[in-house]
Amino acid sequence: MKTKLLTALLIGTSILGTTGMALADDVTLNIESWRGDDLAIWKDKLIPAFEAKNPGIKVVFAPSAPTEYDAALGAKLAAGSAGDLITCRPFDKSLELFKKGNLADISSLPGMENFSPVAKAAWQTDDGKSSFCVPMASVIHGFIYNKDAFDKLGLKVPTTRDEFFAVLDKIKADGTYIPMAMGTKDLWEAATMGYQNIGPNYWKGEDGRKALIKGDQKLTDKDWVAPYEELAKWKPYLGDGFEAQTYPDSQNLFTLGRAAIYPAGSWEIGLFNTQAQFKMGAFPPPVEKAGDTCYISDHTDIGMGLNAASKHSEEAKKFLSWVASPDFATIYANALPGFFSLNSSPVKMEDPLAQEFVSWRGKCKSTIRSTYQILSRGTPNLENETWVESANVINGTDTPEAAAKKLQTGLDSWYKPAK
Repeated sequence: MKTKLLTALLIGTSILGTTGMALADDVTLNIESWRGDDLAIWKDKLIPAFEAKNPGIKVVFAPSAPTEYDAALGAKLAAGSAGDLITCRPFDKSLELFKKGNLADISSLPGMENFSPVAKAAWQTDDGKSSFCVPMASVIHGFIYNKDAFDKLGLKVPTTRDEFFAVLDKIKADGTYIPMAMGTKDLWEAATMGYQNIGPNYWKGEDGRKALIKGDQKLTDKDWVAPYEELAKWKPYLGDGFEAQTYPDSQNLFTLGRAAIYPAGSWEIGLFNTQAQFKMGAFPPPVEKAGDTCYISDHTDIGMGLNAASKHSEEAKKFLSWVASPDFATIYANALPGFFSLNSSPVKMEDPLAQEFVSWRGKCKSTIRSTYQILSRGTPNLENETWVESANVINGTDTPEAAAKKLQTGLDSWYKPAK
């Protein structure tokens, strides 16, 4: 009896030991990110999908506060405590990390062939020879509107600028709704939802953006001043006290049904779906006249790279190859409507508002925000200065011409285009 009991205990100990060893042998990958809003999606959808196909690799999504991410990540990298996988901002922030040796070159990573040169450009060296992050998603700019309000007032979705202002005039004359929910207190809102939203139709998207980088165009040229001239006309439609209105205030005004139109980034879709109690639609930035080519800001927004100091680089590369796969693209784009896959494989969108935004890729030409590549590397920083001047123009404290001159003077002080 004692022998049998001893044998059973030994077998049990062996099983426990083996199980414990298997668990101990599991590799855990940690993801650094600023997207705390996505925690549940990673935990409940993305990570389980990967782990089911990759036994022995565990993944933990560990976000920082968005405003603290860059500083927190920098401190962790310096201390050697950063995660194995780094969520990448587009262009210079990530390029700087690569140049410091914090991000590994993943140009030859299986799956990178699934992305176009345009998709990869946000996470490459200027010469395009090295890639350091897998492109995950872009966001698209346009306008979200309250369909119930439009139906009540008998409004049609505008396609030209004249139609757009006619719609705003009708909404204002009726008085039931604030025509457009946007404030200028959080300066970035005026630039991102305003200038970078409508601007591509004026400067012809990539043609103008690249000409600015080459020095063939200046911010004082007509095509770059004109968007500010339009923004200056928005002031009467933004409601009382818009100068003190924060970004969350703008969101609330719209989702509570008090404003009819919201100058938007597609990242709003998920939140608005949970908060708005009315039907919503979306339209791209109106063009000058019917039949004109339309341009949209389809901005490369988020990628993921490999911490060059990771002790689990092979497992991390396996995860990144999965991030580069059509399977990931489908789960991610539908779990986060408004963050659109950059994968060349088509993704079927389930959310109707997301479907509307992404449909513009088929009829408009895509570009990215004009200040993000190369032009914001110096001081004064063109991106941040564009925030300030966009707000000033809407507030009426700077003319469009004065704003453009300030921006070009600042850029000229440190940027010399390579001919």
